Amino acid sequence: MRQTRGRGLRDLRAVLGPVAAGMAVMAATATVLVPALGRGAGRSEGSGPVAEHRAYGPGTATATPAGARCTPGTATQSLRPSPADGPAVERIKKKGQLVVGVDQNTYRWGYRDRDTNQLEGFDIDLARAIAKDILGPDAKVVFQAVPTNQRIPAVRQRTVDLVVRTMTINCARKEQVAFSTAYFQAGQQVLAPKASSITAFDDSLRGQRVCTADGSTGEAELRQHPHGARVLTAPNQLDCLVRLQLGEADAVVTDSALAAAQAAQDPTVELKGKPFTDESYGVAMNKDDPDLVRRVNKVLDDYRSGGDDSSWMRAYRKWLQADLPGISGPPAPEYGD
Repeated sequence: MRQTRGRGLRDLRAVLGPVAAGMAVMAATATVLVPALGRGAGRSEGSGPVAEHRAYGPGTATATPAGARCTPGTATQSLRPSPADGPAVERIKKKGQLVVGVDQNTYRWGYRDRDTNQLEGFDIDLARAIAKDILGPDAKVVFQAVPTNQRIPAVRQRTVDLVVRTMTINCARKEQVAFSTAYFQAGQQVLAPKASSITAFDDSLRGQRVCTADGSTGEAELRQHPHGARVLTAPNQLDCLVRLQLGEADAVVTDSALAAAQAAQDPTVELKGKPFTDESYGVAMNKDDPDLVRRVNKVLDDYRSGGDDSSWMRAYRKWLQADLPGISGPPAPEYGD
């Protein structure tokens, strides 16, 4: 459903349905959506303009010595996969459900379809695959909507078992939570009205109001390199798009994959310049649950396997290819043990 800037907040909310997450029984597996942590809206849906992405193909896993200090070059390393049932996996089996932190309004990644009221998207498919591997074909998944800045607290406080929510792996976050191997590659990019004088993540931002999600890597980049912009933050990226539509912001900085969805939703905006960072998405888990990390990495190995007929490629073609063409496969896993 396309949106125009003039229709503003009222029609955007109509597309999303209720922002506050309610209790809803979903199809496929037994799934429940529980109330969001914190406040704020999510993101919406559409189809259209394309983000510029590198083409990543299947590769061979690499490894470095265990215990090495995290650096930008080694941040995506994780524990080697294992199907073993350790304490964390047994805990999930005992309670009979997997609680997953997600975004319920990110078109193509994790959003609630307004017609079916079902959660759909690339991240949702992956979360269901993890639940099925641990709990079997009739797995119960409890989806808990979490704002961007509540992803780490939700994992650390065990409000959720894991987070599958376009979450970038980096060293600062790895000090607080554990990550799986990378399952997607993106980059930070600028979104602005087509008529804007903003051209990229550069000095064309000077004097402009630039919105980004609180606690996101986009915020970190803007704080470090503001280019003279006035930085605004919001709980979720859709809030930034709403501000842009209402004339309360001049640009948005977010992951290119999410920016593509926002540009698809609103034909009056477009992506400016090229992605200026490398963003690898991973599944986040509690650092005290290494067996769960290994189990998720085993699921990801299975998800990637099969070449063009892999579960990863089928999900990519279903959810992402229209807006992010030219990706030939997932990023190769990297292991640090």
